[in-house]
Amino acid sequence: MSVSFVFPFRAISGLLCSCVVLFSSIAHATDISLALGHSADNTVTYRTALQFPWQQRWFDSDMGRLSGYWVAGYTYWDSEDAVNTHSFSASPVLTWEFGGANSMVQPFIEAGIGLAVFSRNKVEDRNLGSSVNFEDRLGFGIRINQRHTIGAQALHYSNAGISSNNAGIESYNIYYRFSF
Repeated sequence: MSVSFVFPFRAISGLLCSCVVLFSSIAHATDISLALGHSADNTVTYRTALQFPWQQRWFDSDMGRLSGYWVAGYTYWDSEDAVNTHSFSASPVLTWEFGGANSMVQPFIEAGIGLAVFSRNKVEDRNLGSSVNFEDRLGFGIRINQRHTIGAQALHYSNAGISSNNAGIESYNIYYRFSF
């Protein structure tokens, strides 16, 4: 059994151009991320997102702190056997950062629930039941020098039973984020 992978230069170049256009109109204190993911249905996902960190922190101590950010993202679902799909999502995300606030290397965990709009209600053979779905996320990562972040996250999309069809789908991503 062999697995072939074709790198979609058109999709990636479109994502990068979108990021440049979006970022050029937004002030500093914005993060940008690029992610590569995979679903259980052999769908490769390419995601780009803008993060807007919250200025507020809670439970701040040498052990860590609770913080968060708003995220707006675009995902290209590169289906192997079906029509490709696009999704846009927005979500608040809570983050627990471990260690001191000025540590050079800072591990974290994160979780969030938001909304996603898909270009169609099917991804591969999964009938999502609706083009509007909830986006649940769990993730972890490491922030380096407060500017570079490397992480992994699981994103689950589902309509939470609002529609009679609710197959749901997950995307497991690795990502890089840069803070401006």
